[in-house]
Amino acid sequence: MDLCWRVFLKFEAPDYAPEGVEAFRAYLSDIEQVNHLTPFGAWEGRSFWVSWRRREPHRPVFVDPAFHRQGIGRLLFQAYLAEGGWGRVTVHSSPTQWRSTASWAFPTAEEQLSPDGIRYTPMVWEQT
Repeated sequence: MDLCWRVFLKFEAPDYAPEGVEAFRAYLSDIEQVNHLTPFGAWEGRSFWVSWRRREPHRPVFVDPAFHRQGIGRLLFQAYLAEGGWGRVTVHSSPTQWRSTASWAFPTAEEQLSPDGIRYTPMVWEQT
């Protein structure tokens, strides 16, 4: 979860209200919540990875900042799709990553603000 926190602090937290930063920190600190995530990824010295909830097709994606803008998130997502057999996958893209996420062929909606201050854009991938 350290990678998730580092990526969030570097790219997202500067544009978040304090309650949104605290809500994300609380999410990562919730052991019960984290235990429902299954890591999936690739490594090259440093890790870059994607994680997902086992029981629902919603994917948080985090890539080590040293490897951003190299197509790794897209490759991991494609590998996940090849293994998962999902017909529909939703992603809540962060404000700084929505353009990259949209390039994965997700239709986009307007940015949302959750009651606890988390900013995201809902996106959907559907198998054709």
